[in-house]
Amino acid sequence: MSTSPATGALPGTPLRIAGVQNAARPLRVGDNARAAAAGAARAAREGARLVVFPELHLCAYDLPRLAHDAGDAAVRADRSRHVTDRRLEPLAHIAVHHRITVVIGAAVRHHDGRLTNSLLAVEPGGTITVPYDKQHLWHDEEAALFSPGTRGAALTVDGWRLGLGVCYDMSFPEHARAAALAGAHALLYPAAFASGTEHRAAVYLKARALENTVYTVFVNPLEGPGHRPCNGAGAVYGPDGGTVSHAGAGRDTVLLADLEPKTVAHVRGSLRMLAEHRASTATDAPATRP
Repeated sequence: MSTSPATGALPGTPLRIAGVQNAARPLRVGDNARAAAAGAARAAREGARLVVFPELHLCAYDLPRLAHDAGDAAVRADRSRHVTDRRLEPLAHIAVHHRITVVIGAAVRHHDGRLTNSLLAVEPGGTITVPYDKQHLWHDEEAALFSPGTRGAALTVDGWRLGLGVCYDMSFPEHARAAALAGAHALLYPAAFASGTEHRAAVYLKARALENTVYTVFVNPLEGPGHRPCNGAGAVYGPDGGTVSHAGAGRDTVLLADLEPKTVAHVRGSLRMLAEHRASTATDAPATRP
């Protein structure tokens, strides 16, 4: 199987992933963890090795409530970005029992007091870490509440390198390109796109997939606060920008998709953007006449 010098070796086997599209209860971390564990178990029984939940799923994307009472709605991370929170034990148990990896959005309170909009990774061994903090915060609503992340991140599951982002991050081509140049084969974007705006996510992630010849994964919740409900419409897009799987709108469901290394290799055989990427094509600005 061919590889690109810009991206390194491709995985040796396919990876079945699942995006769980459902509602979360505002600020109820324990309840949401138990419901997520049930969804992850359902996905595992369908053969999923990686299960992804939406942005801030453990506390629900309800920023006014979160701003008013972020205390118990956040999970705490230590200096090494590990999380030990008994409310998350159902998720850890499912990950261990089924030998799966779970990625789920959470508000995280760090050892230095920062609050971030982050992704947790629940590993097959039961360890829970914070691999990624959202770098691009959505306007004043998020910026007033969260500190932005400062670096990209990736997970590796069954040989697949998975770049991580959250919602608004997908709007920035540089975010996805950096992950792809670092060797990502797929990009995960848990999100909370308000009802009626999901078409933007489709445009973004088809483009991010095509221009980087990677899979992209969009997982979006249902329901939410009255002023900005969400309606699902999660999807997985292939390295040629085509739709691999689509959950549709308004359905409490588990979206399944198989990521195929042969597909990545085939697409990259003809679309060589990563291998032929030039670090900069910028030119100096023209001189200004006095």
